[in-house]
Amino acid sequence: MKVALIAKDKPGALDIRVANRPDHVAYLKSTPAVEQAGPLLDAEGAMCGSLIILEVADMAEAEAFVAGDPYGKAGLFASVELIPWNRVIG
Repeated sequence: MKVALIAKDKPGALDIRVANRPDHVAYLKSTPAVEQAGPLLDAEGAMCGSLIILEVADMAEAEAFVAGDPYGKAGLFASVELIPWNRVIG
């Protein structure tokens, strides 16, 4: 199943994002579950969250992915949503 992971950073947490970005990117590249990924941007173009499209067996696997993310472990996110998703185009 495909799952959209939408995570929004805590206000003022750009330093946490930048400090943990190399570990986060390595984590994304370490699993075939990640189909697409990239930062959400604010009005000024600064990173303020994440959008990740996962291909997983079930929601438990998506939740395990979130639990292992270095960004989450560092306390970056104010919120994380896991939403089942159906690709129609692309």
